[in-house]
Amino acid sequence: MKKIKIFISSVQSEFAEERQMLFEYLHSDPLLGKFFEPFIFERQAAFNHSARTIYLKEVEQSDIYIGIFGKEYGYEDVDGISPTEREFDYATKHHKTRLVFLSSHKLSHRNPKEIALIQKAEHSVVRKQFSSSYELKYAIYASLIRYLEEKEYIRTVPFDAELNNSATIDDLDTEKIKEFVRLAKSKRSFPLSEESKKEEILTHLNLFSDGRITNAAILLFGKQPQKFFITSEVKCAHFHGKDIVKPIPSYQVYKGDVFQLVNQAVDFVLSKIEASIGVRDKSNDAPLHYEIPRAAISEAIVNSVVHKDYTSNGSVQVMLFKDRLEIWNPGHLPFGLTTVKLREMHPSIPYNPLLAEPMYLAGYIERIGTGTRDIIRFCTEEGLKPPEFIQEEIFRAVIWRKEVTGEVTGEVTGEVTGEVTGEVTGEVTGEVTGEVTKNLKNLVAVLNGEMKRVEIQSLIGIRHDDFFRVNYILPAIEGGYIELKYPDKPNHPHQKYRLSDKGVKLKNKNR
Repeated sequence: MKKIKIFISSVQSEFAEERQMLFEYLHSDPLLGKFFEPFIFERQAAFNHSARTIYLKEVEQSDIYIGIFGKEYGYEDVDGISPTEREFDYATKHHKTRLVFLSSHKLSHRNPKEIALIQKAEHSVVRKQFSSSYELKYAIYASLIRYLEEKEYIRTVPFDAELNNSATIDDLDTEKIKEFVRLAKSKRSFPLSEESKKEEILTHLNLFSDGRITNAAILLFGKQPQKFFITSEVKCAHFHGKDIVKPIPSYQVYKGDVFQLVNQAVDFVLSKIEASIGVRDKSNDAPLHYEIPRAAISEAIVNSVVHKDYTSNGSVQVMLFKDRLEIWNPGHLPFGLTTVKLREMHPSIPYNPLLAEPMYLAGYIERIGTGTRDIIRFCTEEGLKPPEFIQEEIFRAVIWRKEVTGEVTGEVTGEVTGEVTGEVTGEVTGEVTGEVTKNLKNLVAVLNGEMKRVEIQSLIGIRHDDFFRVNYILPAIEGGYIELKYPDKPNHPHQKYRLSDKGVKLKNKNR
């Protein structure tokens, strides 16, 4: 087999030891050595031709360009351009796979031209940071393994398609499967009925084979998904300012299946942002109009859950600040897909395809492969600043709130941390009283006459039943803002809710 050629580029004087280390490592590693042939200029025999011509020819003949960018820009030719930048531009011109690795130096320590080169690379390649030779070596190792997998030089089953050795079909919740079928049938004309055997439904979804279930089946329909995948959770935090500052006013860790994770995280955000009553142009019932479109919030959170690397120790994090919503995902874009390309038409390459398809069938996403462009469209139609997508050590989606008119200064770093005991199933507590008033105000605004709980919940846009009950219904009843049609029978099958006199006054006041 012809080996895959790698051109390793950096300023000659800055990473000499690292280049030599990588050369020897790629030759000696039992797996990588079978596939790759690295090139570094120290190993190049002397030629009469100019070094620039030789190295650019090597770039052209290579399959992969690896750029190691640090503090220095390096020697400049008569045009004021360094060999490193020439080689990067040449690799770009010839459509080579480009992998860029950045030292962890501060911007103030970098040469201005090196900063400009890094910014140029940001628009066309995925870059990673390293702070030591050890980190650089294993970052390159992980990237090259992913290259081999995606080019199908080596074949491994995606995480979500792996058959789980510890779980059985009894670890799946039959009612969850039936509820999914009901949703998928109404949203996408799913061909099977809820009365079909769960083995038949799971097989149709490629989640069941030879009597065994896949990892995706557990994440979608498991009774206790976190029993098998402890980091399958979403951490949600609300900050009143623009930075991560402790103590955190509101912090929750949500667990459950992926549908529950999405529902609870979206509901958390909706309960914290501003809302106004919509127009009653088609009926007396008007939905709430949120400052950030619900569809954009949902799409971004669904993307983070579907594309998460479930082998990672990291969790999806949803953080609401005064000026923006950030969703952090411990995952990486596929080779060839950059944050710039996310804004354009691009192929659908779901990290976990067996998770993505059921989320689509259940109506959680409109079309597979258009998520980021839909988020941009939802936000721009609302007059918001275009969202940002950032790939560093993690993937971040940033959705701006209406207060923002310019760039936010300062870098947000670190993971939201806090001690949470027990499993959270939708209850958000500990927030200031004003937040409760906001939720009450939203409930009162949409309540018209006597209405069922599901009708009110739909107008507010909350999906998770427990979250709605705890954060909206119970505070409204306890505060005396709404009344039950059957107060002596709270669980009456035809139970409805109506505004009390106190609720009517609040509604009129807020009109």
